[in-house]
Amino acid sequence: MTSDPVVLLRVANQRAYVWDVDDAAILRSKHHICGILTGTLPHLSQQNVFLGVPLVLMPEEVVLLVEQGFAALVDDPEAHEAPSEDQLQQWDHQRKEFIKLHLAQTESKLSQEASSRSLSEEALRKRKEREERKALKAQIPSTDIQTPDFQAFADPSPASKTSTPIASASEVNPLTTLYPVILPAASDSFEWYNANRIYSTISSAKSAGIWSYPSTLFERARCGVFKGLWDQGYFMGGGIKFGGEYLVYPGDPLRYHSHFTATVIDSPTSALRPMEIVAHGRLGTATKKAHLLCGWDDEKQDVSYLSIEWSGFG
Repeated sequence: MTSDPVVLLRVANQRAYVWDVDDAAILRSKHHICGILTGTLPHLSQQNVFLGVPLVLMPEEVVLLVEQGFAALVDDPEAHEAPSEDQLQQWDHQRKEFIKLHLAQTESKLSQEASSRSLSEEALRKRKEREERKALKAQIPSTDIQTPDFQAFADPSPASKTSTPIASASEVNPLTTLYPVILPAASDSFEWYNANRIYSTISSAKSAGIWSYPSTLFERARCGVFKGLWDQGYFMGGGIKFGGEYLVYPGDPLRYHSHFTATVIDSPTSALRPMEIVAHGRLGTATKKAHLLCGWDDEKQDVSYLSIEWSGFG
């Protein structure tokens, strides 16, 4: 189990989605679950390179997360309900307290800035006065034999000053001064679910009819192989482009290339043709990967691994 909050996976049409970016970050950093981003970014709807939420999870990822207690399934089409009057009042009270807290923090920060600004303005004023005195002394003719009134130059009257006075921090009108106040808000700050539509086990979700995976031997084998590799600390992604079920990464796919392409075999007695072994070996070598044949024993609930790599002999 984990100390992190349970992530709610929104299920619609037998597909699980993650709509909260914080939840997606938790799944990736804490649980080695990447998923696939499928949503377009604001103002960039015509590109397909950098995508955003929702995050779509593979069925094996969903089963693993729920069985480990990291996530729960939500019947998204039926779970949303209008909040009650008490919930609305509670939310409004929390929102106002949240705003008061951030306003107090902003006022404290502004007062500190005003204090430091007043000190810097005082130093600037003194420096300007010294520069003015030096400039006035430099205007005295060197051939003038009369004794000048240095006191007049040293202490000029306010009317003789031509510089524009600098407004102090106390002279700033708070009613006409604009201060930015940033109020961060979570994406689920106003969201309620019917508790009867949240399922913390795969069996309960199957009974409710919102989830059916795994339902066959091959699907159970995929889940077993996925969990076996996940237990060893690997990250998994879809491997259909490389002739297998999964791509196996030693770390986050944003930092590492995959080391293996994994193929799931649903039984220790399943037949495997020699040409398949040759094809997996050649394809793995061409893509700079080793190919894993992962055999699932449904009775023992165990996985065996066989690595194929093209030797190049002959």
